Amino acid sequence: MVLYAEEAVYRALAFREPDVGLSAIRRYLTENFEAEEDVECRFGEPLVDGDSATVEWWAGWTEDGESLTMAGATLLRFDDEGQVVDHRDYWNQQERRSAPYAGWG
Repeated sequence: MVLYAEEAVYRALAFREPDVGLSAIRRYLTENFEAEEDVECRFGEPLVDGDSATVEWWAGWTEDGESLTMAGATLLRFDDEGQVVDHRDYWNQQERRSAPYAGWG
């Protein structure tokens, strides 16, 4: 099953136009994830309310020889088929690897 609806909207950056539709979302994710190596991700317990869910995440990786850490949250809204129709990410980033703080997630 495809996780995203054909007309899904993905907003990775709050001040940038969203990627709309499966092909645009695939293009964005492929371009960004291909540059990452040695990826480690952790996810908190999702919070679910009706057709929406939010999950906190923590990720570390190497990109162009530089270690990075991002910590953030993803907000998702689903259609009646269970596919994502709206995906928004918010995060903080630093230029080194860091483990989550005590009590994270």
